[in-house]
Amino acid sequence: MSPRDRNGNARPGSVSPREREGDARPESLPPLERKGDARLEPVSPRDRIRDALTRSQGEQAAIVAYLTAGYPDPERFFPALEDLARVADAVEIGVPFSDPMADGVTIQRSSEQAIGHGVSLRWIFDELARREPDLASPILLMSYLNPLLVFGYDALAERSVECGISGFIVPDLPYEESGPLRAALSQRGLALVQMVTPVTPPERLEALCAASEGFVYAVTRTGITGRAVSLPPEATEYLAQVKAASGLPVCAGFGVRERAQVEAIEKHADGVVVGTALVEVLERGDDPAEFVRSLRPAR
Repeated sequence: MSPRDRNGNARPGSVSPREREGDARPESLPPLERKGDARLEPVSPRDRIRDALTRSQGEQAAIVAYLTAGYPDPERFFPALEDLARVADAVEIGVPFSDPMADGVTIQRSSEQAIGHGVSLRWIFDELARREPDLASPILLMSYLNPLLVFGYDALAERSVECGISGFIVPDLPYEESGPLRAALSQRGLALVQMVTPVTPPERLEALCAASEGFVYAVTRTGITGRAVSLPPEATEYLAQVKAASGLPVCAGFGVRERAQVEAIEKHADGVVVGTALVEVLERGDDPAEFVRSLRPAR
């Protein structure tokens, strides 16, 4: 059988014994299988995100956990990543960047520290390939555009599939300019998640929700991340609008750090994104997986 990447696809250039013997039919083990489907249809990386965050009526809100790559240091990062992937429904790995304009001081500080340790997009791919961590949940990269441009879109998509990445969130990439990256990712079945905010005009909200893949990231407040606030009263109507426009799970983010917030948001969205609070947990040397467990509403 041909060597395969972590999504189950044959690696480019690999040849199976059967293919060497003249049978050109590909060996078609699916990358993943949908539970309960007798046909065992392949599931693309972007659909894996969607499936992980889709909940049935009455189920708890999904949790998307964020951590900065290589933080608090390169060696402790991977155990934290594995632990979070066991308790969260999806995990965002933040690519360190020198000018993280959408992030608050906590994530800026973690990014600066990671860069000081030599962490970069290429480092993330190389270490994921070398270590082959046990990741139970789909993994996304959250990156500003510049590192992706430098890496090259086609190479980025290929390397992502090889390393088990399911999709991307790019906060400084306008929808109107996302075509080239979207095309490269789409060829490999990878998601490009769109972000919406309370001030997104209705027509643009519809377009962004239609274009998003994996899930829709609904920012609950405008501005930078990390502000410790409760769910604003107007957020209920806003999240209802996003849910109505989206055929994908809607996850609300920015400022989530308490169980009470999760309980409030889960009435109006499919999941929550937890970022700054988790970075603070790592900064204190506490257990990030235990913190995520503490956010789960009691049943």
